[in-house]
Amino acid sequence: MHGGLRLQARVSSSSSLPGLYRANSCRNSKTDSEFKESSALTPSCFIQRPPFPSSLALLPLSILSLSAVDLRGCSQGARAFATMGSLAEVSEQLVYPSVKRDDSVVEDYHGVSVADPYRWLENVDAEDVKEFVEAQRGLCNEVLNTCELRENLRDRIRALFDYPKYDCPFRRGNKYFYYHNTGLQAQSVLYIQDDLIGEAQVFLDPNKLSEDGTVALSASVFSENTEFLAVGLNSSGSDWMSIKVMRVADKAWEPDTLSWVKFSSIAWTHDHKGFFYSRYPAPKLDESVDAGMETNINLNHQLYYHFMGTDQAEDILCWKDLGNPKWIFEATVTDDGKYLVLCITEGCDPVNRLYYCDLSSLASGIAEFKGGDLLPMQKLVDNFDAQYELIANDGTSFTFLTNKNAPKYKLVRIDLKNSDVWVDVIPELPTDVLQSVRCVNERQLVVCYLSDVKYVLQLRELASGQLVKYLPLDIGSVYSVSGRREDKEVFISFASYLTPGIIYRCDLTVEDPELEVFRESVVNDFDRTVFQTSQVFVPSKDGTKIPMFIVTKKDIELNGQNPTLLYGYGGFNISITPSFSVSRIVFSRHCGGVLAFANIRGGGEYGEEWHRAGSLANKQNCFDDFISCGEYLIKAGYTQSSKLSIEGGSNGGLLVAACINQRPDLFGCALAHVGVMDMLRFHKFTIGHAWTTDYGCSDNEEEFKWLIKYSPLHNVRRPWEDPGKEGVQYPATMLLTADHDDRVVPLHSLKLLATLQYELCTNSKEIRQINPIIGRLDTKAGHGAGRPTQKLIDEATDKFAFLAKMLGAQWLD
Repeated sequence: MHGGLRLQARVSSSSSLPGLYRANSCRNSKTDSEFKESSALTPSCFIQRPPFPSSLALLPLSILSLSAVDLRGCSQGARAFATMGSLAEVSEQLVYPSVKRDDSVVEDYHGVSVADPYRWLENVDAEDVKEFVEAQRGLCNEVLNTCELRENLRDRIRALFDYPKYDCPFRRGNKYFYYHNTGLQAQSVLYIQDDLIGEAQVFLDPNKLSEDGTVALSASVFSENTEFLAVGLNSSGSDWMSIKVMRVADKAWEPDTLSWVKFSSIAWTHDHKGFFYSRYPAPKLDESVDAGMETNINLNHQLYYHFMGTDQAEDILCWKDLGNPKWIFEATVTDDGKYLVLCITEGCDPVNRLYYCDLSSLASGIAEFKGGDLLPMQKLVDNFDAQYELIANDGTSFTFLTNKNAPKYKLVRIDLKNSDVWVDVIPELPTDVLQSVRCVNERQLVVCYLSDVKYVLQLRELASGQLVKYLPLDIGSVYSVSGRREDKEVFISFASYLTPGIIYRCDLTVEDPELEVFRESVVNDFDRTVFQTSQVFVPSKDGTKIPMFIVTKKDIELNGQNPTLLYGYGGFNISITPSFSVSRIVFSRHCGGVLAFANIRGGGEYGEEWHRAGSLANKQNCFDDFISCGEYLIKAGYTQSSKLSIEGGSNGGLLVAACINQRPDLFGCALAHVGVMDMLRFHKFTIGHAWTTDYGCSDNEEEFKWLIKYSPLHNVRRPWEDPGKEGVQYPATMLLTADHDDRVVPLHSLKLLATLQYELCTNSKEIRQINPIIGRLDTKAGHGAGRPTQKLIDEATDKFAFLAKMLGAQWLD
């Protein structure tokens, strides 16, 4: 979602199409820090279609227990603990912090009174909130310190994480550039080399920008003549970005520094004088509040042009629309340098308006607009009826990827001189989703489809759309395609559940182009042949078949005794496709764990219809799908409810929290990362208003009725009080958030944590929750993007140590 749950990808100079995330329409959140946990690299061009614009979206944690007794029932749990010993001791000794409640806070929603006793936790810089956070950190550490496998897990995760990771090379001028992490570096380093076999040298090392590795390089865009490199820097995981400029020849920093940039592309004009970017008005912050820790709503995005060598105060305002304060503007300059294309979005739906400006028609260039006039934009599409992503242009002939009358997407062409006529170049297919298109080698297209959540890569002709050939791939994910229209070679980044990373090179000058392995990452002491991946289709509550990948050891016994981790997301048109994760592999190998990944409705796996089937009034389908996948894993003999854990991040955190409210009996443990938990107030903070396209808004009476039914914060209950549910309790639960998450602000997790502990653990008279309810509250971290490697290792260690402890897992060498 906008500023939403999805993580931002690096704006690589290998991308020349509109927006931060070329493959994702006019802008781009996989990956995730893990959200792409297994790699310190952030792909330059994610093929999974994100919530639109993904830079605002809720990002998925896309990368992302061995007890013989049922731990969810109170009376049953007591008997179980008596046999397990250590977990019983933890539960008996656990003392939850005393947290104040303000029962006077009650809000009227369309005639319905809704209490909000923990609203005071929304004031994140208040002293009492800081005390609450510290108390919860103490409780979390108390539990984690009892987890016997914690150090074993830390050692193995760190050891396996120490492998080389590469991003796709890209050519600029007469040089090649690529990002590389030797293994445990906090952030990936940008390298330069004369040719593909020459010696590479460090060009820019972001690890030198901070002592603790929390300054991340989120954008890197070269000027057309490769004289300058504009970089976007994010601190402590915040969405706020500062832009600095380096002179390529001597690697010297220019004085230019731009602040308060968010959800922005960087688009150089071809005269090399400067670039377009987008920003909000500088927020009014108390001096004690760090940028990224504020919760104020983001409004009035504006497009600016920065001339090199000038102060930001002199930047030219190119476009604004104060009558529509929620609109987001993202600019790109076409490959020929002639046109500025402006992509306008309001929420996270895959729809946008499309304006353009003929830069070549400006007599005195952009400088003539210093007087305050806006650029003369022509409105090509002036409604939010579909998504339009620029692929290429030849003069006034423009090619777009769109879902206009094509929920699985198609490629179309239009001439600006006759804008009423749109011609199909690649028609929509009946089953497969057209995920991405990139123009290369002047006249060819690299086309990627998603077929039953499996990638299909093709080479086609730009003029006709005609298929040239298939480029065969294993089951896995295409994470990036590196190549511009002028390039005669492309590089493709690929990974799977069992493949850490392969960079393919395809030479387009030969008669029969093939994918050749250019570079492959190898994880020491990891034998992929021991594991297997299968795909099943699970009937949901209404009979809809839900795809699910299952990763296990080949010698697994389907005896219902295997600890299992089920991951899901289900929102914002984001497809959850295979990715490699060191920590999950360690869980599978050393705890005998089964890994399952559910492609539930709400995502983009089958196009816009699949997305719509899990959004707005249909959101309950997401929870039904996920629950059905959990029930399948039990019925098929993989596990049992006491050994079944669930995980999700961002919108997936909402998924996990809603499911433990609805089916606490089904799960043994739950991990909910940076989730949207207060569905009645999410739109009031930072970029949350953009998510109303997927959720609805409590300001609307009909939509309030949808939201109140599943909002995690408002549906916590004591299950043992329900008829026939005696002995049932919530699974052991860990809520994870971070202080600089200005996408899904921490108040969501804090309020739910207080509510769960009060309702289940401290206020119940005779029977209380035995399974722990804790929160892992990180510092100097955000929604997931840019998190340094050590923080990734620490979080993975803690969450799997908690899983292992709560499910009674034993270490397997």
